[in-house]
Amino acid sequence: MRIGIVGAGALGTLFGQRLAAHNEVVLLERNPEIVAAVAREGLRVDGAASAATATSDPRALFGVGVLFVFVRATDTLRVLRPFGAQLDPAAVIVSLQNGLGNEETIKTCLGSTISLVIGATTESALAVGPADVRRVGDGATVLGSAGASPEACNRIARLLADAGFRASAAYDIRPHLWGKLIATAAITPVAALLDRPNGIVLTNTYAGDVARSLAQEAATVANAMRIPLPFSDPWSYVRTIVEQTAELDSSMLADLRAGAPTEVDFINGAVVAAGRRAAVPTPHNETISALVRAREAIRATTP
Repeated sequence: MRIGIVGAGALGTLFGQRLAAHNEVVLLERNPEIVAAVAREGLRVDGAASAATATSDPRALFGVGVLFVFVRATDTLRVLRPFGAQLDPAAVIVSLQNGLGNEETIKTCLGSTISLVIGATTESALAVGPADVRRVGDGATVLGSAGASPEACNRIARLLADAGFRASAAYDIRPHLWGKLIATAAITPVAALLDRPNGIVLTNTYAGDVARSLAQEAATVANAMRIPLPFSDPWSYVRTIVEQTAELDSSMLADLRAGAPTEVDFINGAVVAAGRRAAVPTPHNETISALVRAREAIRATTP
């Protein structure tokens, strides 16, 4: 199968390398260093390499049968606009991005009738070089329909399982999206603001207290929306995710260091927006969102 991957960061590299073992993989990446590394050495995970193609030209991916989207939620519109009316109508689009709102953004670019699969993954990888990562922990990926047929969802789950991932399809993806959202909302802004890897949430009492409040507040919103979460104790679930990713710097931390826009509006901001719709106060997520935006503004004006 010809598979396109939009974004060759840590997760794009991890999934791309595994999928490239038995498929033709083409990655869209604007970083010339990564494009050159793929051409020179392929995609590398834990020292093992798989041959793939990387390009900065979206046209190279127009004919793929499956298109995985791994870019930041803030970059989705920019990256997918060239694909409008260009993809094979039978192509399946798969988003494993952070936060909420990705479905709407992708359909804005590609149309409301596309075969779209939305997923939540706890897979993690640590970049050790361009197109070269170390897999961290043993995650799982759950997929659901946002316009794709049940057969298409099952086909993508089998594709990932054949590549060595733990993957399954769910009838209702919302509980899994919210489960990951709760963990992401609790961990990433706290670690990012403290300029530390994710493990700070467990090793620093004050950081842990903030993260616990964020998680419990987000879970309250989900419960008010009658979304059956895949766990009974949100903080225990968050702790499990932190333990798996303790050594990792979050993407939000990388964005703050680079002076780039973060995904906070798609993560904590999404909790706040959902809370307003459900008439649930979200002061903790509102405050952390404001602090992240303040850091963004400071970095944007600092030489």
